[in-house]
Amino acid sequence: MLTELTLKKDIRSFSVSPENPTGAKGQGGMAIPDGGTVSHPARELGQGWKVSPYVIIPAGETVVVANIQGEGAIKHIWFTDISQRSRQLLLRIYFDGQKNPAVNTPLCDFFANADYNDFRQISSLAICCNPLKGMNCYFEMPYFKGFRIEVENIGTSSSHVFYQIDCEEKKLPAESLYFHAQFRRVNPLPYKHEYTILDNISGNGLYVGTYLHWGVKSNGWWGEGEIKFYIDGDTEFPSICGTGTEDYFCGSHNFDVGGNYAEFSNPYTGLSKVSKTDGTYRSQRYFDMYRWHITDPVYFKKDLRVTIQALGWRSETRYLPLQDDISSVAYWYSDSLDDVYPPMPTADELELI
Repeated sequence: MLTELTLKKDIRSFSVSPENPTGAKGQGGMAIPDGGTVSHPARELGQGWKVSPYVIIPAGETVVVANIQGEGAIKHIWFTDISQRSRQLLLRIYFDGQKNPAVNTPLCDFFANADYNDFRQISSLAICCNPLKGMNCYFEMPYFKGFRIEVENIGTSSSHVFYQIDCEEKKLPAESLYFHAQFRRVNPLPYKHEYTILDNISGNGLYVGTYLHWGVKSNGWWGEGEIKFYIDGDTEFPSICGTGTEDYFCGSHNFDVGGNYAEFSNPYTGLSKVSKTDGTYRSQRYFDMYRWHITDPVYFKKDLRVTIQALGWRSETRYLPLQDDISSVAYWYSDSLDDVYPPMPTADELELI
């Protein structure tokens, strides 16, 4: 990537934010104190200073934070929310006038940070979460005709949302693919059921990432389950089968160092823990895990299904199918905008307990 900085390119950079809602050239920072969201602090300095750095999204309402026409790509998305309403804000992104969103997730889950009120540093190539709650995405998102981003507040009080969407206006290769992200949650997972990360999608594309928020509801190690990729018509058995949950997230042996879970965050994988009780192998512990398939994408030509088992241990060295609280975001690119995702859970169903 650094070598590309030395090449001349026909690209126009622009950014969409509360200070320039349209991303238009030379139209940033034009808010006046009488109409800005921080009018009082800016009352003596006036136009051109920090007058409108965020939007207020009332309870039960949806705000379109970007609606851009033209050809190009989103390069970087940054969000933060003063009110820190965990999972009360929903992010939806539409490309090229599609009816159903290509991205449909809780805002914080999209950035691999379901428990938004408990900060954990994420330092990866695709997603970064920085102090205090600066959430960043670097997946490139091409569009040929335009894109729309909206945020819905399903909570009971208003939210103050800061954001910046950095884009490039440019000519795209004809074979450019659309970015997708889909959220799911099952709580509890039915006994002897595998958890579905992704299903019922079509098109030609590649799978590029998994985020899991895992709530352990029983004592003992919980990560013996295998991830499975069913590619292009696979039925009973998958083409790709992992060897264990911690193995898929590029760890090993229970993520255990000296009798304790070891958190880590690197360019492609990471684990963080949110403890509700003391004790390493006790129930009511929560974990965030991400795995980006940036150098090893999973390619498909027609369809893809991804599942993972929830598996622990019981007496006499037998596997125990777990009934845990699991939610996920699947990230992929494809040439299709026709996929319809499962309904988003309600605010109560999304709540972390």
